Amino acid sequence: MRLLLSWLLNAMALVAVAYVMPGVAIDGFAPAFVAALVLGLVNTLVRPVLVLLTLPITVLTLGLFLLAINGFLFWFVGSVLDGFTVAGFWPGVGGALLYSVFSWAMSTILPPAREKNE
Repeated sequence: MRLLLSWLLNAMALVAVAYVMPGVAIDGFAPAFVAALVLGLVNTLVRPVLVLLTLPITVLTLGLFLLAINGFLFWFVGSVLDGFTVAGFWPGVGGALLYSVFSWAMSTILPPAREKNE
């Protein structure tokens, strides 16, 4: 249940980013659900590989290159999906930053996960 609520809140955060950020557009709530799912999968599967491959430049830039990775992945998902568009790299960076802030803020309203007593 918590996973579905998190997915819903991430889709709402994506709609909020499209409303606030010029250069990021979404056609409705259904594409927001799909985009939130794809963003979650890309951040779970692809991002760790990219972070590992770009570790030397990330260390040299004191972690600022992670912003470029996040922006690129946000832009990539926007170019792959129909109904979710990102105008370029810099709107991707700004959209990724706003998406992470909105997603974090909305996730604070979720109830904490229950621990299983063994």
